[in-house]
Amino acid sequence: MPEADYYKTLGVNKNSSDGDIKKAYRKLAMKYHPDKTEGNKAAEEKFKKISEAYAVLSDKEKRKQYDTFGSTGFQQRYSQDDIFRNFDFGSVFKEFGLGGSGPFSGGRNGVRFSFGNDSPFSNRARGHQAPVKGSDIEYELPLTLIEVVNGTNKTISLQHGGCSEKITVKIPKGLTTGKKIRLAGKGEQSRFGGPPGDLFIRAKILNDPVYRVKEHDLHMIREIKLSEAILGATMSVPTVDHKELSLKIPPGTKHKTKMRLPGHGLPNMQGNTKGDLYVSIHVDIPKTITPEQKKLIEKLAESGM
Repeated sequence: MPEADYYKTLGVNKNSSDGDIKKAYRKLAMKYHPDKTEGNKAAEEKFKKISEAYAVLSDKEKRKQYDTFGSTGFQQRYSQDDIFRNFDFGSVFKEFGLGGSGPFSGGRNGVRFSFGNDSPFSNRARGHQAPVKGSDIEYELPLTLIEVVNGTNKTISLQHGGCSEKITVKIPKGLTTGKKIRLAGKGEQSRFGGPPGDLFIRAKILNDPVYRVKEHDLHMIREIKLSEAILGATMSVPTVDHKELSLKIPPGTKHKTKMRLPGHGLPNMQGNTKGDLYVSIHVDIPKTITPEQKKLIEKLAESGM
């Protein structure tokens, strides 16, 4: 999908309330609704854009994701089918007093707006005879961290009309959890003689025993001795691509201090940048000590330490 500024599309700002967004959409929908602009392709395109913007900004979770990740990041996580899922056009149009006939009526929830056959903006819905595209498929693909770092080829099996089809998919570097890649024409066949739908591969990173993933950053825990926390030390830190880094622990390091190793996280699909590796330093306090160690600690306590 092309990049879009949903706030700009509706003529509101990022701090607008739900009521302001609803009011802005109603005003634009009254102007560009196809029942009022029959045959005007430019108006129909405008109506599609404002409806997409409203479907996102009127949903608390989608709006939060859009505000957090921006247009590009949001559209990597949500297909158009995701955007309009559970969005009840029939109820919205009824509330606004807009058309309830033709392609904008019918279905379990009134009007149904989807990626493929059921879109009220499809040629079939508008009364034309152009072929209708088949439905899209979304496939969740588990990936290890090393596969995300290096990229890989994966073979998946899909079921089409009772038949199994194996597809080899090239996974690019940086395909982190929730991100998708599109394989055009690998979705469901059209029931109306049109082109097949698309296949969307959505990544899910498997749990790793060493690293915790947050976006493109990696987080890990390393333990040091109490004496190392006081005096300072140098430790070896493994990276996800099997390298060893030298990390200097300064004297007086506190428990759970977080240290950053820039550029040693996961690659970004867009550009050559990488996330960071964060090392959380945990100070190991011994539960038992020897008599000699106790005497030494007692002397330290006497010295005021």
